[in-house]
Amino acid sequence: MNILLIVLMIVIAYFLGSIPSGLWVGKLLYNKDIRLEGSGNIGTTNAFRVLGTRAGIIVLVVDILKGTLAASQPYFFHLYPQVNPLLIGIFASLGHTFSIFDNFHGGKAVATSAGILLAYNPPLFLLAAGVFVAMLLLTSMASVASMVGISTIFVIALVEHDLILSIVAGLLTILVFIRHRSNIVRIIKGQESMVSFGLGRYLRNHHQH
Repeated sequence: MNILLIVLMIVIAYFLGSIPSGLWVGKLLYNKDIRLEGSGNIGTTNAFRVLGTRAGIIVLVVDILKGTLAASQPYFFHLYPQVNPLLIGIFASLGHTFSIFDNFHGGKAVATSAGILLAYNPPLFLLAAGVFVAMLLLTSMASVASMVGISTIFVIALVEHDLILSIVAGLLTILVFIRHRSNIVRIIKGQESMVSFGLGRYLRNHHQH
C-alpha cells in the first residue's frame, strides 16, 4: 500500500475541509463577515441566518461536497477497499472545524460530516438527512436536528456492527456535541435560536402571545 498516497489523501482532505465557504461567500458576494454577525459561526446555519436562503444553500452544498470529495479519494486513487473512505473523510471534518484559512477556527462539522457519509453510504446519508429535516420541523432548532442526526448514524453503525463507521461516527458525534456545547446550554435555558418555521417556532410564538 502506498503510504505517501495515503498521506497525500489526508492532506487533501484536510485542505478541502478547511475551505471556509460561509466566510468566503459572505465576503465575496455580500461584503459581510459572518463571524461578526448572528452566532459568529461560519457554518451553514449562520450563513442562512446572516446572508439569506440563497447563500445558505450555496454554503450547505459546498460544505457537503467538501466531505464527499475528501472521502471519495480512495475510489479515485483505486485504493478502495484497502483504504476506508471514512478514515480519509474524517480529516475534512477536522479541517472544517479547525480551518487553516480561518486561524484554525471553523464551523461545527455537521454538513461536512454528512458529505463524508454520502460518499460512504448514500442510503444512510438520505436517512440521516430525513432525521435532520424531521427534527428541524419538530423543534425548529438546527442545533437539535444536527445532534440528533449525527447520533442516529452512530447508533445505526453500532446496530449494523460496522466497526469503522461506529468509531468515526462516534468521534464525529463527540466533536459535534462539543462544538454545540453553548447551544446545549441555551436549549436547557429555553433560549436557543429557532428557524422561522416548524412546530417549535409555532409553540414559542403561541406561548409568547
